[in-house]
Amino acid sequence: MQIIIASKNLHKIRELKTILKGKYPFDLLSLLDFPDYKSPEETGKTFEENAFLKASKASKALNSWVLAEDSGLVVPSLDYQPGIKSARYAGENATDKENRNKLVDTLSNLDEDSRTGYYYCAIAIASPSGVQIQVSASCEGSLTINPKGSYGFGYDPLFKKYEYNKTFAEIDEETKNKISHRRKALDKLSSFFDSLISGKNTFTNF
Repeated sequence: MQIIIASKNLHKIRELKTILKGKYPFDLLSLLDFPDYKSPEETGKTFEENAFLKASKASKALNSWVLAEDSGLVVPSLDYQPGIKSARYAGENATDKENRNKLVDTLSNLDEDSRTGYYYCAIAIASPSGVQIQVSASCEGSLTINPKGSYGFGYDPLFKKYEYNKTFAEIDEETKNKISHRRKALDKLSSFFDSLISGKNTFTNF
């Protein structure tokens, strides 16, 4: 069964494919396989709204099952920023490093106890007839103003999951994929995926 990951972000595609391929016999593609497809502008006010928008448009345009996710880092002490603007925190075309640098500068004004946050992931899965299911999950931790590690991407060099004395960028890929927000969200879809594989999908449009 074919499922298209509605993303052109190589890091996200790799993580999602790695987690899914270890459990399900899906033929996984991404928007990189459809260069003529234009993704919708992310106009939602929440991660869920953006995931819904991306999944519903891509599934209809590409006539396929689609998995779309919207995710980011949330820091309550910073009025829940970067939030849905995580990828463009330092500007519309900002690099990961530029986004991290801006966050470090902002966090420097906070005391250590206020430097907590969480990664959040919202996933929507759609068929050509509409969005079928949505789930979300978070991964809580603390934030450092001294970036560490060479693994991962985005804010990973700044994020330390509770119970780990390492940033996500210091943790190997296999371990991260067992504890991340994406893994937690995908685990919530296990019954849904099983129903697709068995051909006994009883889920209705979202």
